Amino acid sequence: MKLWGGRFTKKTDSMVHEFNTSINFDQRLYAYDIKGSIAHVTMLAKQDIIGKDDAALIEKGLLEILDDINNHKLDIDPSFEDIHSFIESTLIDRIGDTGKKLHTGRSRNDQVILDMKLYTKDEIKEIDGLLKNLLEVLLKVSKNNTKTIMPGFTHLQKAQPITLAHHFMAYFEMFKRDRSRLADIFDRMNELPLGSGALAGTTFPIDREFVAEMLDFKGVTLNSMDSVSDRDFLVELLNALSLIMMHLSRFCEEIIIWSSDDYRYVELDDAYSTGSSIMPQKKNPDIAELIRGKTGRVYGSLMSLLTTLKGLPLAYNKDMQEDKELVFDAIDTVKTSLVLFAPMIDTMKFLKENMYKSCQNGFTNATDVADYLVVKSIPFRDAHHIVGQLVLYCIEQSKSLDDLTLDEYKAIDPIFEEDIFHAIALETCVERRASIGGPAEAAMSKSIEINENYLKNN
Repeated sequence: MKLWGGRFTKKTDSMVHEFNTSINFDQRLYAYDIKGSIAHVTMLAKQDIIGKDDAALIEKGLLEILDDINNHKLDIDPSFEDIHSFIESTLIDRIGDTGKKLHTGRSRNDQVILDMKLYTKDEIKEIDGLLKNLLEVLLKVSKNNTKTIMPGFTHLQKAQPITLAHHFMAYFEMFKRDRSRLADIFDRMNELPLGSGALAGTTFPIDREFVAEMLDFKGVTLNSMDSVSDRDFLVELLNALSLIMMHLSRFCEEIIIWSSDDYRYVELDDAYSTGSSIMPQKKNPDIAELIRGKTGRVYGSLMSLLTTLKGLPLAYNKDMQEDKELVFDAIDTVKTSLVLFAPMIDTMKFLKENMYKSCQNGFTNATDVADYLVVKSIPFRDAHHIVGQLVLYCIEQSKSLDDLTLDEYKAIDPIFEEDIFHAIALETCVERRASIGGPAEAAMSKSIEINENYLKNN
């Protein structure tokens, strides 16, 4: 059964029907469609637009349909145009003409956007929970590694010594911002669109604020044309999901590099690795690689929806049906990625000795030599030049700064004294960077404490 057809004299072409239908993907909205319909019919009865007995019968029928779908007693028929027509038709089949009163005072246009908002609100909450779980894992790893020294990089070149805690808490801040973005989106979208009709509201004396309260919206939309054509919240959501995937992808890229034989900073748990069909020695970081690869899918969803919306006049257009598959796929991708990523990090083994040795090579303490000279009253630019000469000498002699004797230091500049060796010790380099946000143990402990409180309260 279609929800329209009175003015048509011919059946819809079978290919047109197939092209037009959305039930294959929008059926995941069935529970939200029923929830919205129950709130709507409750309001209709409260406003005496339909009888209370009719409303009670409709609600009972809708709840039975919901229960039957949940318990696999009722299969969603893919021959219907969409989930809305399937539910309404099933209701009418079960309770008769009374079911035809359900759609009083609403349109599929405001019904569809209501379903998407209800669905999106729940998904935002679930993704936020997954992000919080990941933050808890990152915090646990960081608390256990405030003294685990490793190289920090710029341009993928060793730069300065940091700690594993410092590195992981950088990602903590990224994912914390991701949660903040989701909260902003939730707050902005949390207005009820139902009651907007097709685009111009309704002539019936509906109570939109009552429905908003029933469905836990903070208020109602203030323009019916905007209500049915608004997909901003989905664009914002896809943007936020793209950023989550970008952060996951960057982290995965580092894990892939760190687990390579040339680095050997980490070893992935067997449960989150795969092997090769031909090379028996291989242990591949496939989960990290797949998350990195799936990032493009979410980016694609964002660009597709932006492109779909860019030329649409007000108000509703059928093009907007394209939003659902894009959003569903992006949400599924992000949730699966987060579900796998957190335990992969939690079970990862850190090869701390390799990290420390890697720090000793690559002149990560060169900046500290310059700082040492500045403390000795040498201008920074002169100190920078002196250390550059030291590094060049080390390269020519195949030595590190730690390997040089005091005589070799003094040959470059006589201002060097025995205390240079303490100044360039990796532990000293890290601990002297004690300003808030730095890698020193005291600074990291403060950052961890602040973020522990954040997780307790958010």
